[in-house]
Amino acid sequence: EVQLVESGGGLVQAGGSLRLSCAASGFTFADYTIGWFRQALGKEQEGVSWISSRDNVTHYAESVKGRFAISRDNAKNTVYLQMNSLKAEDTAVYYCAAGWDFKGSYSPEPYEYDYWGQGTQVTVSS
Repeated sequence: EVQLVESGGGLVQAGGSLRLSCAASGFTFADYTIGWFRQALGKEQEGVSWISSRDNVTHYAESVKGRFAISRDNAKNTVYLQMNSLKAEDTAVYYCAAGWDFKGSYSPEPYEYDYWGQGTQVTVSS
């Protein structure tokens, strides 16, 4: 059974930090690009950050560049999202997703991802 389980969300004050984790099982984790997406209440889902299956190349949305850092530990089948200097506009449910066959790259499109976690709430108070 394929599973992606996010953890690490919570309530934090603006300027604070959180570290999200995404633990995967049931598929060959190292072969998949992993993305973090988020959806705020009443808004469309948006891509946040991605890490490729080859060479761990990372990509970030402009809105989080310089504040967020994505990393992966293939030995633990886990991806992390370190979020610093959090802002109220970062408040959302954060989802991790796994996508295959991006040829070492990534896609910002949610529909191209095969597996999804259940999400973890991040709330930033101003």
